[in-house]
Amino acid sequence: MEQKFNAHVHGIDLGLLHDFCEREGKCVEYKKGELMEREGEPTRWFGFVADGCFKYVTQGISDGREHITWFSFEGEFVGDYPHCLYGKPSQTTIEAMVSSRVHQVNDEQMMQLFRQNMQTMELRGIIAEHLLSQARARYLDFHRTTARERYDLLLRRCPGIVEHLSLNAIASFLNITPKTISQIRRDITFGDKSTLSPFT
Repeated sequence: MEQKFNAHVHGIDLGLLHDFCEREGKCVEYKKGELMEREGEPTRWFGFVADGCFKYVTQGISDGREHITWFSFEGEFVGDYPHCLYGKPSQTTIEAMVSSRVHQVNDEQMMQLFRQNMQTMELRGIIAEHLLSQARARYLDFHRTTARERYDLLLRRCPGIVEHLSLNAIASFLNITPKTISQIRRDITFGDKSTLSPFT
């Protein structure tokens, strides 16, 4: 994966958290398909992805289908925050998409970090701001971008993602149909620059 850590994301400094995970965390290796968290079970971990990538999966309430809601790539944080602070049931299953390596800490370590001083107390709010910014950007993208534009944004974020996800998985994350993904790929191959409706 080509995503690399940037301590300043949207003007938010996450370098302290990155250093904490590398210094205090346990380096854990996950094989493809292994779970870091399982939906509905107590949340255990928060970490920094040193290598690999993870997908966040939830089950549809009525259809029971798998829906991909997020990814954590190399150089990003992974975990169901803030549930990991209290051992609450995870809202999502977090699964390794490829062989991956994570510097991960538990809830007690995280709380000890936040209690150290004023700077680390503020970090708790900074993490929440960072996650809110990510969630808001994703929500807005569903309204302000076409299906093709969302596909392009995903490839820019992590160019190698198509090598590890099925067509159905990409369609699930982008909230479009597999047929639309196929059409986008044909358009790219044959040079058709037309855009599709955001709701295709």
